[in-house]
Amino acid sequence: MGLDNITRGSAARSSVRNLRTGWIALATFLALIALSALLVAVFSRSTRIADELAREDERVLVTRYLDQLGSSIVAAQKVQLTWDDAMRNAVLSDNEVWANHFLGDFVWNNLETDAMFLVRPDGSLVHGWAQGRPMAGDTGYQEVRWHVEDLIQRARHNVPLGGRIASIKKLADVDWPVASSGQPLNRWAATPVLRNGRPAFLSVISIVPDNDYSLLRREPNYVATLRYLDGSILAKMSSDLVLRDLSFVPDQARIGGANAVPLSTAFNDHIGWITWTAKVPGPKIVQRTAPVLATFILFFLGVVAGGAVIVRRMRMTANELKASEAQAQHNALHDAMTGLPNRVYYMQRLRTLLTEFIEGEAQGNLFVAYIDIDGFKLVNDTMGHHVGDELVRMVAHRLREALPREAFIARFGGDEFVLLHASGDGARAADRLGSKIMQLMRKPFIISGNTLEVSVSCGISWGPEQSEDPGELLRRADIALYRAKQRGRGRYRRFTPDMDASVKLRREMEMELRLAITRGELSVAYQPVVETGTGAVSGFEALLRWNHPERGEIRPDLFVPIAEQGGLMIPLGTWVLRHVFTECRSWPDCDISVNLSPLQIMAGDFLPMLAGLLEETGMDPQRLVFEVTEGVMLDRSAHVIGVLRELNRMGIRVALDDFGIGYSSLSYLRSFQFDRIKIDRSFVSNIERDRDAHSILCAITTLGKTLRMKVVAEGVETEVQRLLVQAAGCELVQGYLFWAALPAEEARGLLAEREEAAVLRRAS
Repeated sequence: MGLDNITRGSAARSSVRNLRTGWIALATFLALIALSALLVAVFSRSTRIADELAREDERVLVTRYLDQLGSSIVAAQKVQLTWDDAMRNAVLSDNEVWANHFLGDFVWNNLETDAMFLVRPDGSLVHGWAQGRPMAGDTGYQEVRWHVEDLIQRARHNVPLGGRIASIKKLADVDWPVASSGQPLNRWAATPVLRNGRPAFLSVISIVPDNDYSLLRREPNYVATLRYLDGSILAKMSSDLVLRDLSFVPDQARIGGANAVPLSTAFNDHIGWITWTAKVPGPKIVQRTAPVLATFILFFLGVVAGGAVIVRRMRMTANELKASEAQAQHNALHDAMTGLPNRVYYMQRLRTLLTEFIEGEAQGNLFVAYIDIDGFKLVNDTMGHHVGDELVRMVAHRLREALPREAFIARFGGDEFVLLHASGDGARAADRLGSKIMQLMRKPFIISGNTLEVSVSCGISWGPEQSEDPGELLRRADIALYRAKQRGRGRYRRFTPDMDASVKLRREMEMELRLAITRGELSVAYQPVVETGTGAVSGFEALLRWNHPERGEIRPDLFVPIAEQGGLMIPLGTWVLRHVFTECRSWPDCDISVNLSPLQIMAGDFLPMLAGLLEETGMDPQRLVFEVTEGVMLDRSAHVIGVLRELNRMGIRVALDDFGIGYSSLSYLRSFQFDRIKIDRSFVSNIERDRDAHSILCAITTLGKTLRMKVVAEGVETEVQRLLVQAAGCELVQGYLFWAALPAEEARGLLAEREEAAVLRRAS
């Protein structure tokens, strides 16, 4: 019965899915139809808008052309009417012969004015001309007289023609505007009119003197001109504006589908329309886009035909997408190598759980444990990355299997793991968790037939007691992890407030070290290197010193790691080399040893920088011994070996420093022919009591002599130690038994004493 229920439920769910798919297909089909109709409507609307915009542009062009035509007619008349002779013969007196020649005939021949009238300020006619010839009587003038009289009234209030008003001159009957030069300005006005059924442009403009301004004593006469707007003017307008069928239509009913602008007088009397055949882009757009529309229709039909195939495929695709989405989500939140949650997933989980503790939904504290595999880089470098990857997987498996089920474990990358665990206690729970993690790593790992005894370091913080911020909890656990590694690794540490203060102190010292490089707070001391047999000074080792103005003398083992971690080692190392080269270049013949950081050697511009310093300071490279640690040789890349060989080619000798500790290997000595081996002071300090230390010292000395390398013993502080290292075969020694590190002046004085002793020996 239960199986039947399951089957019916599956069938019902399948029907629901099929119904939903059908609705989706129908909705898609209807959407395509609506989209097609919308596209057609938009296209049609767009062509109409394009046509209307084109027509509007044409109307603007015609209107502007008419305005400019009137302005040009008035401006052309102004030249003839701004004239002293015109004042004398057409205003102050009535010289008909002069007026017929210089007004009627001249204006007709030059401006093609169809009719012209000389009128008084009250609008009464003085003379009239038609196409340059005098009119008989005033019949032609009476048709436009009321327009002229109205234009004269408008001219008295219009902006003067030909310049700016500087002042107003009082005439006998009117105030008249004058320019800054004192010349009277022309008054004018103009309007389109309808005369004998023909459109015309009517303008009036006053006569004013051009030199003898005293001629203007009362309001002058005006010249009214009439220029028909049909015929040649319309033909020229059509040509200039590239418009077809340009004409004047007095009746709106005759416009039809043509484009048109109304022609009105200045008195708002409508006299007709200027019409033309509009150049509309719509039909051309339709013609040129017809192939695109046809293509769209074919495409639409193809979509409809393929709809059935799409519906069938949708069911399969939906299932595939669901599976791929789940896989993509898993990949986005998990580490590919171990299958553990990654940093993104961990932070999401940390925020969620911490919120529950903060809001009281969960009791106690949420613990964050930051775990790091000790010596993981050594495993990768010595045994290969495949062994390192397998070690990461095995550590992840051991953590996941041994820790409580509710614990949430994530991998942040490399050899870093982070654990989330809820508990009711604070520090005690942290101790239990840390001890449990340490205990898990005590059993060796067997990988590819190799038995690896691996330890981990762990830092633990917890919230909300220590912090309610997820990022801050993770940062504090990281600080505690750093402290655990500082204390010797293979242990855990709980975060305490003083750790934060220590990190703050390191940051402060890093900033102060940056300033110290530029302020001159750094100096170099020189510890003599002594020949074992004679006790003579063979050379010096340059040692960096930092005398802080407030903190006092700061040991190199404190500030050099800060410089390496803070990215200051390159500028600091360059400063040391420049200082030593400059200070020691003129010393008597002796070796000068300088320590090089691995970061300097790995820098791409180290060799060019060194060559530049040697040339700049004039230091003899034959006197230099660069000391490198065995850590440099961990990276047996062509770059490191190439740098060391280039140093030899330049004449600089290379010594392997701190030999016998860390990652010593005979393969290092085979990779590069070192000039010296420096035995670490830890072998010398116990040589009187530790027989094994003396045996190791002898073995290293023998190895060095076999490989033609000098052996230097550091840290010789007693006479017994001196005798034992001498017996072991060490050729050179350093230590407080002879001298501590000396200032440059004292070191140079020591060389001077050596030279004097040598002179005395030769003299005796």
